[in-house]
Amino acid sequence: MFQTPMSTTEVKQLSPVTLAFLGDAVYALWVRERLVRFGDGKLSELNRTAANVLSARGQSAFLERVLPLLTQEEEEIFRRGRNAKKPTKSKHATAAEYNRSTGFEAVLGYLYLIGDVDRIETLLSLTREEELKGQAVAKPFKP
Repeated sequence: MFQTPMSTTEVKQLSPVTLAFLGDAVYALWVRERLVRFGDGKLSELNRTAANVLSARGQSAFLERVLPLLTQEEEEIFRRGRNAKKPTKSKHATAAEYNRSTGFEAVLGYLYLIGDVDRIETLLSLTREEELKGQAVAKPFKP
């Protein structure tokens, strides 16, 4: 799954929307993995929780906890992603929420490509467990 990390110079030459494309997948996998680890709930509950957390509105709210901890370099990537011209618009979020979530995703994509998985974990660990745990109720699987 992991490739050889790219240099920061190489990654900064990529479009911030491309970084956000990858960052979206990184965040989605992280959230879904946590939901499964917290309990094997009904698929509809898992999907609903994931959709709420991963939505532009959910990401924008989460970003309030993350922004103060970003390094100068990460802030630069965030601004580039937030301000980038996007090919689509959000259906369920304001333009500001959508732009902020794109900036957040760009930071995750950047960190992933440079191979700083520990930093990703540090930032994403700011997710409040109750935001995820309450939705995924543990139920034994019956084949």
